[in-house]
Amino acid sequence: MIERREAGETGFTLIELMISLGLFALIAVAGLALVDGILRVNGRTEARLDRLAALQRTMFVLTSDLDQISNGPIEGRADRLSFARTAPGIGGTAMPVRYAVAAGVLVRAAPAPQLLLPGVLAARWRFWDGGWRDRWPVDDSAEAKARWPRAIALDVQAAGPGGAPVTLRRVVTLPTRAQQEQQPQ
Repeated sequence: MIERREAGETGFTLIELMISLGLFALIAVAGLALVDGILRVNGRTEARLDRLAALQRTMFVLTSDLDQISNGPIEGRADRLSFARTAPGIGGTAMPVRYAVAAGVLVRAAPAPQLLLPGVLAARWRFWDGGWRDRWPVDDSAEAKARWPRAIALDVQAAGPGGAPVTLRRVVTLPTRAQQEQQPQ
């Protein structure tokens, strides 16, 4: 049976409405999938940027501490480091600084603990004095304790911005002990 429209009658048939609603639903589903994908990419990007910022902040704090090293002994093993640094913000006196990894977090204690970098798989301090050494001072003699290494390196293996392990190395050269003693405190 063929439907005849009378002159002046306008409108959509049920089939036309069903087809248009189906097309609208397909477009809406595609739009939602696109928005969901964009939100997931944005979330991953933010997480990666946050992790990268934490890595950069850690290296900045470490470099800043070592750049402001003060007279006094430097003691370290492969898993920890301690020294004194100047503290111009709190009166200019030297304050002790210690670095170590505890429960997968690189911790800076100066004097209160500061959690610098979570997700640390391993950390290794090394000391340059004509060759890389895993401890400083090299022995317990007074002469060895009075000397400083020429550089200190930190190798950190940590979860990177994408979650995959990355290895970071920061090498900071130190002034000679004689130069440091000449600087006013």
